[in-house]
Amino acid sequence: MPAQKIRAVAICVFLDNGRILVNEGHDPVEGSSFCRPSDGGIEFGETGAEAVAREVREELGAEVANVRLIGTLENIFTYLGAPGHEIVQVYDGELADRSLYGRAFVSVVESDGQPFQAVWRGLGSFGPQLPLYPAGLVQLLLAKEAEVAE
Repeated sequence: MPAQKIRAVAICVFLDNGRILVNEGHDPVEGSSFCRPSDGGIEFGETGAEAVAREVREELGAEVANVRLIGTLENIFTYLGAPGHEIVQVYDGELADRSLYGRAFVSVVESDGQPFQAVWRGLGSFGPQLPLYPAGLVQLLLAKEAEVAE
């Protein structure tokens, strides 16, 4: 049995008028669907912000500007029947190619070469039927929006 480890992860939400860019996923073991922003493991010697910039470049073929940490979440979960544990640094940032904000879908290529479509979703679209992971992300983003509005 492989050793279980806590994974350090960085995500960027690209918060834009109450919506974020997410990947839609499905866990066939649980029979449940969910959403999650694109993420990437933080490599040794790399900051979370550097990991975000690298992942956006690799997966979206885009550049990100004004990357800023908005919080950290701990994510303990089960996916495909296996337990997982992550410390997730949550960043906001701006896509340098502003046209990406006007698209319904953004093409993404995973590190294993699998293509998929990321979508823009409003924060109000997440709930029990379609959760947003990591847990606590919606609350963190709503607090951030309230802080900016003040």
